[in-house]
Amino acid sequence: MEEKILINGLKKRDKNSFEEFVNLYKDRIYNITIGLIQNAEDAEDLTQEVFLEVFNSIKDFKENSSLNTWIYRIAVNKSLALIRKRSRKKRYGFMMSIFSDKEELAIPDFEHPGVKLENKERAAVLFKAISKLPETQRTAFTLSKAEDLSYKEISETMKISIPSVESLLFRAKINLKKYLENYYKDKI
Repeated sequence: MEEKILINGLKKRDKNSFEEFVNLYKDRIYNITIGLIQNAEDAEDLTQEVFLEVFNSIKDFKENSSLNTWIYRIAVNKSLALIRKRSRKKRYGFMMSIFSDKEELAIPDFEHPGVKLENKERAAVLFKAISKLPETQRTAFTLSKAEDLSYKEISETMKISIPSVESLLFRAKINLKKYLENYYKDKI
């Protein structure tokens, strides 16, 4: 279905249009959210939240950007909000652990659903390295590598210039190389 027709159907709250929209975008949105937050359950919840947000606010969509860009922006913003919320909780938990005798809770290992068994260790190391990237680098890297968005699409989604996207991706690659260097040195 053509984007303009889909948008009009969504604005009219047409059930078939919304169903088609969900089928068209569910995997893309899930991939963005899991790439950023690295938790399958939370990624599923966020994917549903993105669709609810789109359903509730499609009437406000001014079509200044593509539907893709608008949806990606919602997914990225919701993912980053969850990351920030977790970060605040971790800081609070850390402060509480200083003043208590209880051991700190272990963070569960992340397993991406698309990773084959033999690549699980390398993927876990890579995702851990990606999670260490600053928020803007992690977002640009995920949109570029997981969603294969162009620099222009990334710049529209993140509301930054194309040279800024290039810079973020360049710095992300340098940081990832630095983070992964020790892992690969030990493997040789």
